[in-house]
Amino acid sequence: MEIYRVGGAVRDRLLGRPAGDEDWVVVGADPRRMLDAGFKPVGRDFPVFLHPETGQEYALARTERKTAPGYQGFAFHAAADVTLEDDLQRRDLTINAMAEDAEGRVIDPYGGQRDLADKVLRHVSPAFCEDPVRILRLARFAARLPDFRVAPETEALMRGMVDCGEVDALVPERVWQELSRGLMEERPSRMFGVLRSCGALARLLPEVDALWGVPQPPQHHPEVDTGVHLMLVLDMAARLQADLPVRFACLCHDLGKGTTPADILPRHLGHEARSVELLAHLADRLKVPTDCRELAEVVAREHGHVHGSGKLDGAAVLRLLERCDAIRKPRRMEQVLQACECDARGRAGLEGQPYPQRERLLLALRAATAVPTAPIAAKAAAEGRSGPAVGDAIRRARLEAVIEALA
Repeated sequence: MEIYRVGGAVRDRLLGRPAGDEDWVVVGADPRRMLDAGFKPVGRDFPVFLHPETGQEYALARTERKTAPGYQGFAFHAAADVTLEDDLQRRDLTINAMAEDAEGRVIDPYGGQRDLADKVLRHVSPAFCEDPVRILRLARFAARLPDFRVAPETEALMRGMVDCGEVDALVPERVWQELSRGLMEERPSRMFGVLRSCGALARLLPEVDALWGVPQPPQHHPEVDTGVHLMLVLDMAARLQADLPVRFACLCHDLGKGTTPADILPRHLGHEARSVELLAHLADRLKVPTDCRELAEVVAREHGHVHGSGKLDGAAVLRLLERCDAIRKPRRMEQVLQACECDARGRAGLEGQPYPQRERLLLALRAATAVPTAPIAAKAAAEGRSGPAVGDAIRRARLEAVIEALA
């Protein structure tokens, strides 16, 4: 029985990057031998075991055979006669198909080290085209390693997978899993660029794909193209180290511009409402988590008002905060404002501009939330007022506090 460290941990060590979870492959063993050694079985689809001391996962070396469309249509074979090279050959990219033995020696049968040096994302074997998830994974790696290019032959394989309908077999949960991870990488725009170049974006996220080629007023958007603007916004979100809900909100904030009637372009009147509607369809389809969906809806609906909030008086500012449910959810309002800042700074040549709207609205929000509501409610009750009258008294006090803070 031989044990090897495989996959991402080997790749990241060679790149000099911090390694994430370690994956281990066991060669020359079967389930009975693993159990006898004290390992605990946890795998459902193929034999995976937990180490009795470290709790790390160890998988038996295995091969796989395509049995049906989609990423779940595989039969696995794990036995003592499966070699390390057999196991590595079933992996997606050459840079992920390396192993390391107990002495730290790298086993690299498919040229992963060469492709690391050349900064190339290349498939290991033609079996790549049997699993549509690999398109998403490769796109995610392009976002993580933005200076790597996709090998032409690999891109051709991906286009073929899209054309034959393999991508259509992806289940929503897996699409969201890879999409959300890619949004959190160093340069999210690269993920969407790769998906778009092979045609997968139009199949998976048609609402996003529709944004390329849609013009915007150049006085507000020097980059003009809405799709180009979106990529700048996503990369600004990464630059500002935004969390996932903010990055998803950035992705969806302008979806309605893809359905703007041609006769009013490059203006986009009413795109906010259309964005909210398209977002709802996208979120339903991909089963997007509630926190991401709700934040994205607020940003899609209100980002124009946030941008113009510097000219609003205290009463209008309070109405904006109330529409965003900011007093009840101040942390979410901070996320809304960060997404709006990404939108404002995600424009060609304007990346370094300040965004004073954020601090002004936060100042107003702090003033509104600092109003002590209990004494106001008690005073109203003592005066015989109840229900909406109490709410009106609290709102008047908040308005006075906002006006004073913004003076």
